[in-house]
Amino acid sequence: MVSKTEEAQVNRLENQVDNGGGGAWEYLCLVRKLKLRRSDKVLKHGLSILNDPSKRSSLGPEEWTLYEQAAIAAMVCQCLGDCIKVLQKKFPESKRVGRLEAMLLEAKGLWAEAEKAYSSLLEDNPLDQVIHKRRAAMAKAQGHLLGAIEWLNKYLEIFMADHDAWRELAEIYVSLQMYKQAAFCYEELILSQPTNPLYHLAYADVLYTLGGLENLQTAKKYYASAIDLTGGKNTRALYGRNKDDKETSELQSLAVTALEKDYKQTAPGNLSLLSSTLRSLKLSS
Repeated sequence: MVSKTEEAQVNRLENQVDNGGGGAWEYLCLVRKLKLRRSDKVLKHGLSILNDPSKRSSLGPEEWTLYEQAAIAAMVCQCLGDCIKVLQKKFPESKRVGRLEAMLLEAKGLWAEAEKAYSSLLEDNPLDQVIHKRRAAMAKAQGHLLGAIEWLNKYLEIFMADHDAWRELAEIYVSLQMYKQAAFCYEELILSQPTNPLYHLAYADVLYTLGGLENLQTAKKYYASAIDLTGGKNTRALYGRNKDDKETSELQSLAVTALEKDYKQTAPGNLSLLSSTLRSLKLSS
């Protein structure tokens, strides 16, 4: 997960580059390092370097890394082909370039051809994480959510520490109203990243949706955890905690105070609506 400091650094560099201040290569390296998806910016600034012979030659071997980064961004932006052609010419037998070729087939909507290419590549390297995840993404893109679930579960049997895959799987389960399965995914995420309030909040929401006394009691605990981890700044967690908690408590008082403060700052016009809602829940006077 990207920290606020890293995000601020990326935004600063992006603004600098967008306004002609230089630093395009540093920006592209940082985006790649943090695994951010800013495809339009990557394509624009990547091509500005690749299309300038002096800038391109100054990169040395990193030139080919940039071609790969720009090729992936181009596929996302539906500007297909040119960067991959350069890589194909330079590395005609490369499996890494072969993976890009398969991704290009996928981007063109040639699903059967892409699947065939991915299967062939996995025969040579069964532990290729990118290809396993691409197969799940391809199934999802075609609307085959159960297929995406199957691929993600197979992937997570091998790469259990991939937080993004667990989150993606949980979100698909929620979209299919498979809440028990989604709850398991969020449990895994909380175990691996116990200080991430978003996972506590999502888990609480799933448990609340499942219903039943035990689930509701557990949901309250995780809403409380989300409040604690955010210093009372997560409005959804505050509402979640309050909607079932009829007992007077220090946490409930914190939640009410924090909600009122948040609304005063961000939506003062809705403050009266908030007050009436809290009164109806018997949470304020």
